Amino acid sequence: MLTILFAARPDRWDAYEAPLKRAIAATGLTDFRVVTEAAPEEVDYIVYAPNSDVQDFSIFPNLKAILNLWAGVETIVGNTTITVPLCRMVDTGLREGMREWVTGHVLRHHLGMDAQIKGTPGLWDPRIPPLARNRTVAILGLGELGTACAETLLALGFTVTGWSRSPKSIPGVSCFHGPDGLTECLSAAEIVVLLLPNTPATENTLNARTLAAMPRGAFVINPGRGPLIDDDALLAALDSGQIAHATLDVFRVEPLPADHPYWHHPQVTVTPHIASETRPETAAEVIAENIRRSESGEPLLHLVDRSAGY
Repeated sequence: MLTILFAARPDRWDAYEAPLKRAIAATGLTDFRVVTEAAPEEVDYIVYAPNSDVQDFSIFPNLKAILNLWAGVETIVGNTTITVPLCRMVDTGLREGMREWVTGHVLRHHLGMDAQIKGTPGLWDPRIPPLARNRTVAILGLGELGTACAETLLALGFTVTGWSRSPKSIPGVSCFHGPDGLTECLSAAEIVVLLLPNTPATENTLNARTLAAMPRGAFVINPGRGPLIDDDALLAALDSGQIAHATLDVFRVEPLPADHPYWHHPQVTVTPHIASETRPETAAEVIAENIRRSESGEPLLHLVDRSAGY
């Protein structure tokens, strides 16, 4: 019998127990159990959240794979006790949620909606926004989520560019890579969306130099990872008008401390890490498919490159 250990916060078990069992059964596997406790030698797979109490994987002698519940793996990828495949979460619900949140905030800034939402009563100021085709949006990070957002914005008519550390190709999107490519990508970007992984190489991707490379009055949207931005540099760019507004969903410390300058800055919108969330029903399908693949000797989906950090 396959033993699948669910290693996450106890409150997550209620949400995941039924979807996981349904999804695994739907693959055709019948001789399995999904549990929150098991003898280490009995465990074949671990469905894992990095905030779990499980941190030492060397105690599981028969472990075949670790199936992460989160898209991010930065807090687990350096764990030296992991000697089996590690898979990150990429599911349709996560992708759809991110696409909707990003599109909403891009359109908000593109259309200048804050001028009316926060407008002065009696002030008639009919500023007409440009058409989407005359607005360039840059997506930094062209993985599953970045690609989904780029394709949606492209379908709405925006001029979409993208940047990644290594070369990527997305039809209709001008793709850049490497340090020089980042500067070139940012130079025309009126709205920048950050969807990079959190690694030592991506920390402070937006800093004083790269923020200065953007057109004056550009917008920053960060639903990716807090450390992608040098906070002091962003605040200085907002104060100077180099950046018109920043919409931030992720931060170096969460919850964002009550005394953090972002809360009180008039050109900053704080959202409480809600851009997208793993949905149990769709996440369970991804996990079940990877278990099926592993048992059939097929390649696993969304395998983490531990040398790259994601």
